[in-house]
Amino acid sequence: MADAAGRLTKLAEEVLGAPLPVRIRAWDRSESGPPGAPTLVIRHRRALRRLLFKPGELGLARAWVAGDLDIDGDLYEALDRLAGLIWDRSDAPKPPRAALVRALARPEFRAAAREMLALAGAPVPPTPPAEELRRRRGPLHTLRRDKEAISHHYDVGNDFYALVLGPSMVYSCAYWESPQATLEDAQRDKLDLICRKLGLRKGQRLLDVGCGWGSMVLHAAREYDVRAVGITLSEEQAGFARKRIAEAGLADRIEIRVQDYREIHDEPFDAISSIGMAEHVGRTQYAEYADALYSLLKPGGRLLNHQIARRPVADEEAYHVDEFIDRYVFPDGELAPVGRTVGQLEEAGFEVRDVEAIREHYALTLRSWVDNLERHWDEAARLTSPGRARVWRLYMAASALSFERNRIGVNQVLAVRTPEPGDSGTPLRTREWCAGTHRG
Repeated sequence: MADAAGRLTKLAEEVLGAPLPVRIRAWDRSESGPPGAPTLVIRHRRALRRLLFKPGELGLARAWVAGDLDIDGDLYEALDRLAGLIWDRSDAPKPPRAALVRALARPEFRAAAREMLALAGAPVPPTPPAEELRRRRGPLHTLRRDKEAISHHYDVGNDFYALVLGPSMVYSCAYWESPQATLEDAQRDKLDLICRKLGLRKGQRLLDVGCGWGSMVLHAAREYDVRAVGITLSEEQAGFARKRIAEAGLADRIEIRVQDYREIHDEPFDAISSIGMAEHVGRTQYAEYADALYSLLKPGGRLLNHQIARRPVADEEAYHVDEFIDRYVFPDGELAPVGRTVGQLEEAGFEVRDVEAIREHYALTLRSWVDNLERHWDEAARLTSPGRARVWRLYMAASALSFERNRIGVNQVLAVRTPEPGDSGTPLRTREWCAGTHRG
């Protein structure tokens, strides 16, 4: 196929009715498109076959994971230019598709693509292995299925996550004093901010739901002298956290369990932190989640719920998770608007005392993780697989742009199980806990 890039550019521009926003370099080394723009590298013609058989995000994701597609140039600029064609969303009642994605499914385009691929003699491409969660058993958000979904995302290897996250081993939005701060300082400041919002004091009992690699419980026990229980569904996370706790000499004050929040039947806690965990709960289970956390708190106890939020849409029942994220990153995960989260916490009995939006902080965090991954690329690919490393790079870079463009946000919601006659125990000036940072 002579001048494949030129033919593809012409075809794309006919479909879009506008110039292609990126340059194309095809497998035959031909190039076409705006000079100086980031280049979409189509390494193999089977990338087109993937798009033909799975139009939209999933076909693109499979081509990216397999290494059939790549970006030459600034990844963020390329994704930003392509966002309107791939990830753009609207308030349409059906799952929307931007112009190029809709066109890929039209019969006339499919016929043209089949003809081109037949000339190229490309076979039907296999689904990239391992990186895609193939087996989904039973209804959503059962104990078993949630554990499988968490394992898919988090049991990738602690060494891999250590390369991406850095020494803090915190996999949630950091809290930045300035863009020039270090990731490690910003993560420590986030953990300390949560401790101060929870009003932790010596001897109190903290539950950390979705404790990850144990960073929150370690900080709370070390800096605030509390006793802590951390729960996770990931065996790898639990083993890593227990080792860190033992090395810190805090095994007598911190317990790590592989346990679902629905299985906790302990005596009530003084405080609960849930940091980046509620996104896994699912809309059908969120009321149960809120009820469970309310029941686990003592009267006067505080909950800090740190959660990614999406923008509201006109038809909430038509909301769907992006195929790329659902298949490759967070199986069965769901985002909710912050208003719904606040409402459901209130319906469970909580008094919501404070909501802090920190979406710009997550963009900075994600860019730092991408930098870490790119600096350690060969080792990261060796520790997992090249495909899995490519998934994380694309996911984190695209997510950074989504936070920067206000497509999604992240919020810390402080809620209290306020006792009778109504003293919440929170300070009159709540923003005082945001002034300065605790250095221990």
